[in-house]
Amino acid sequence: MECLPDLSGVSCLADGADQIFARAVLDLGGVLEVVIPAERYRDGLPGECRAAYDELLGRAVRAHRLEFVESTAESHMAASERMLDDADVLFAVWDGQPARGHGGTADVVAEARRRGMSVRVIWPEGARRG
Repeated sequence: MECLPDLSGVSCLADGADQIFARAVLDLGGVLEVVIPAERYRDGLPGECRAAYDELLGRAVRAHRLEFVESTAESHMAASERMLDDADVLFAVWDGQPARGHGGTADVVAEARRRGMSVRVIWPEGARRG
């Protein structure tokens, strides 16, 4: 596997694509920064994803903790906006559909595009939302 020591990734470590992205950054020799939306964010993750969250958080070089207590759509969108503050490119695993609720992928993509950021949409042919 190619090593990319200049690679830096920022993730909120949500279950699914966020954790896969974070692991890919680390596997490629890059550094990981995380944005934690709320004090109780981990509690809202599916139980089977918490060990990976803990491991990835432990491997991050920096954790930006927002001042929200509850893990809500508002805190998630604020975390995504904070993540975009430090990013050059947004890699979005997205089917192109509207967000299911405020702060979903469509909202983050729209914000990145509003900022003039490069957005790379990843959606394998034949994939469907879970």
